Amino acid sequence: MKEFLERWNIKIKDSKIYTTAFSHSSFVNEHKSKNDYERLEFLGDAVLELVVSDYLYKNYEFKEGEMTKIRASYVCENALYEYMKDLDLIKYIRVGQGEFKEGDIKKAIVADTFESLMAAIYLEEGFMKVKEVILDIIVPYIKDPKIIFFSDYKSTLQEALQTDKRSFSYETVDECGPAHDRKFTVVVKIDNVIYGKGTAGSKKEASQEAAREALTKLASIEK
Repeated sequence: MKEFLERWNIKIKDSKIYTTAFSHSSFVNEHKSKNDYERLEFLGDAVLELVVSDYLYKNYEFKEGEMTKIRASYVCENALYEYMKDLDLIKYIRVGQGEFKEGDIKKAIVADTFESLMAAIYLEEGFMKVKEVILDIIVPYIKDPKIIFFSDYKSTLQEALQTDKRSFSYETVDECGPAHDRKFTVVVKIDNVIYGKGTAGSKKEASQEAAREALTKLASIEK
């Protein structure tokens, strides 16, 4: 966390707000703490949408519908999770023991924490600083055609393949780990060729990861 704050020259004025930003309700209830991140998440969601909307409006000539679609891609759960993972901030999230039943912290909690962190920066440093942080994090993803975020990769892949009338299927190729921490590996085949592979704590999430990888590969081929 220290490296993240130093990267944007953020000086901690109130450490409690950052502690709260990383505290899930399960942790607060378990440890009888005072505040979880939910109020910050509410504010951070709005700040994030405003900053990304402002960026798209000022830098592209897309129509309203297209801007809405693009914005959704880069503020969706999958995108926020990837930002947190790439920033190496997931390890700081505090959750109760019950949230570890499936192994890793749930993707939704990780995404919510990104929003609450942005709210904490906004409250501590003001709009211009949080705008700088958000754009520094997100714009490189927007400009990289190999990186694609969707809230539902499987549906998006299906729509893309139906247009070209290509066949595809998902196969679970591996399942390992103890009952309380199973890991599933799923591949997606397009015209009987493997285009993507995903590993996660459920077949559903593994399939989404496989579809995401397939979409990225398709985009790279078509470029």
